[in-house]
Amino acid sequence: MKIAQDPTPFHHSHSLLDFPAVVADLGYEWIQLTPHKDLVPFFGHPRADDALVRALGKACADAGVGIASLLPVQRWSGPDEWARQAAVRNLKRTIQIAVDLDVRVIGTEFSGRPERAEESEAAFFRSMEELLPILEREGIDLLIDPHPDDFVEDGLEAVRILRGLNSPNVGMVFVACHSFHMGHPMREVMRAGKDLIRLVHVADTMDHHASHGLRYISNPPGNAARVHQHLRIGAGDVDWDDFFGGLAEIGFLDRPDTVMCNSVFAEDENGPDMARYQLHTMTEHVSRHRTDAGVRG
Repeated sequence: MKIAQDPTPFHHSHSLLDFPAVVADLGYEWIQLTPHKDLVPFFGHPRADDALVRALGKACADAGVGIASLLPVQRWSGPDEWARQAAVRNLKRTIQIAVDLDVRVIGTEFSGRPERAEESEAAFFRSMEELLPILEREGIDLLIDPHPDDFVEDGLEAVRILRGLNSPNVGMVFVACHSFHMGHPMREVMRAGKDLIRLVHVADTMDHHASHGLRYISNPPGNAARVHQHLRIGAGDVDWDDFFGGLAEIGFLDRPDTVMCNSVFAEDENGPDMARYQLHTMTEHVSRHRTDAGVRG
């Protein structure tokens, strides 16, 4: 298993080519490249030309940091056909960038619209018809998160849809701070996803169902807003023994192809200390639950 840092908390203070050195200084050996204005922006065509891609690869090599995963966010399940076509075009270029950087994992979100779920699902499968042959040819895993406000938010339904694609190159991103939106106990989703779960994002959040639904209050009452946070471990309601114990149970912690990424976005003003805290805490949990799993075995 690789433990990676998402450099999003440092986007405001460092340039793209600085990220590998920043991550290395924080103690991480791996980086996850998420949307960035100079690489692959949210919902846009990649901005990087071949020269910048080569420079990024060199910066990683110089810092001794590997790229564990690339994470674009596109409207590839959008019910509006023009947006879907643009997203597919954007993702084709993103796949080429991944190939050039020797990255074998692309993480993303289902996207689409929950109020137009049937149209969005149809758009998703149309997009996959175009993209899956390329991914399979290049040997890249596409791992997908049922993000709050996607056309599929339910964790078990996400597993069903991913299995329905019937490809070894398709899997699931399990995001700890999205788990309260998945509609089922965390361990149940992990057991169902098992072999599909190859990338996890580690961040805490408050349970928006708590206090009879009044943990968060958004106005006007009854609106369809989804709420969650990306806090450091221990600052929210996620059951971390259940999370890491579930990963140990499904074999995630001992697989060479899996990625665990620090995904805290709530402490940019305290980014370095937060990243070091997360690395230390994740490593401690992993070590303890590996030992516990070995004892039970």
